Amino acid sequence: MPDLFDLMWRWRKQILLLVVTTLIVTTLVVFLVPKRYLSVATALPASSYATDKTSVFSQDLQSLYSNIGLPDDLDKIVGTGHLDTVYRSVVARLDLTDHFSCSKTDKDAVPKAGSILKKHTRVIKSDYGELKVKVWDIDRNLAPALANAIMEQLQQIHQEIQTVNNSMLLSKITEEYLKKKVDYEKLNDSLQRASNTSQVDLLTAQKSSLLQQIQEYEKLQNQYKLMVEAKPQPLIIVEKATPAVAPDEPKPVQAIVAAAVLSLFFGLLTALVLEKRKSAKD
Repeated sequence: MPDLFDLMWRWRKQILLLVVTTLIVTTLVVFLVPKRYLSVATALPASSYATDKTSVFSQDLQSLYSNIGLPDDLDKIVGTGHLDTVYRSVVARLDLTDHFSCSKTDKDAVPKAGSILKKHTRVIKSDYGELKVKVWDIDRNLAPALANAIMEQLQQIHQEIQTVNNSMLLSKITEEYLKKKVDYEKLNDSLQRASNTSQVDLLTAQKSSLLQQIQEYEKLQNQYKLMVEAKPQPLIIVEKATPAVAPDEPKPVQAIVAAAVLSLFFGLLTALVLEKRKSAKD
């Protein structure tokens, strides 16, 4: 194997030419590529017990559980952050088709712009159990607006899911409540027509039991109505995104240093291969 320093000296001109050319090209690319600014919105998961009717109306459970949820509660929200629907909704709401160079006359303008926004966004769960929405954009002031809008969209989607579930349960409870009231009226009529004592006692017991069930349904109705109207939020916003002080991409120094090192390594490797071929021919 040839001496490395001897090899570098003999191929110094070619290696130097490769390194200089690579540095020039890298520098031009780095300074010509549009700068992108990073903005980050941060949230914590709200306790899942806050969306559960049983825990909300239980004094014992309220004293046992924190208002802040567990990191695992963020998994489903991070999963939602991978859906195209989130980004299309943000693009449509903020009218960003022109910003992402998508013609409004194109029927697929919103999906295309949403796809671009998705590529420039990361929805992750941090090591500290926080939800992070990171957005890179060429507009320093638009980047935080996008990050906050995506966070709000994630909040709204999961809030609506919980509200819909509570509304469906409320509808079923109301339906059963009305049936029980009809049964109660029929039982009351039967009690008024009852003649013997044993029949009266039986109907009275049934009436008392049915009245108790109706009261329970009324209680459930009021509780679920409150849950539907309250719309508990699945996220607690810790910090809204703000405009970045300096661009995050590209990183000129790191890119130029990496290009210099890689081009030097590639030059040495090429020189070594050519030297071996030359030796083999001789």
